[in-house]
Amino acid sequence: MSILQKIAWVLLLFAFSSAHAAQTNDFALPDMDGRIHKLSDYRGQWVLVNYWATWCPPCLEELPELEMWHSESEGKGVVLGVNLEDISRKSLVEFLDDQFLSFPILVAGGSPSADQLIGRIPGMPTSYLVSPEGKVVARQVGALTADMLNSFIAKLEKQ
Repeated sequence: MSILQKIAWVLLLFAFSSAHAAQTNDFALPDMDGRIHKLSDYRGQWVLVNYWATWCPPCLEELPELEMWHSESEGKGVVLGVNLEDISRKSLVEFLDDQFLSFPILVAGGSPSADQLIGRIPGMPTSYLVSPEGKVVARQVGALTADMLNSFIAKLEKQ
């Protein structure tokens, strides 16, 4: 295979993965009270779907930043925190009571099915930003800050 063929193949794979990333799975997950949240329930707002676990240090570091963005974005944006671990409901409730989080915490468990995920979770935390139109516009593996989110959204809104 020539170098040009290899480059064409890589570009084709990139185009396919980019197109695939734009397709958003309308998952349905329960929150801590058993209420089902669907991604489509939040159409018209920016949605940050954040996959996390209580044992993940970068996840814990970003929780206050996500809370800040969620609180400041009321009506314009929402965080959906999706917990991805096998943990008892009691332990998770105790953990969350100490965090003072106002955004919905959804429970996917330690082995989420493909229909509970927007895309690959190569590490934690992994966040997907979904536009008000319901399209995935970004993925971040690693911690986020409220400033990072605001800057990125501002750039997208200017386009």
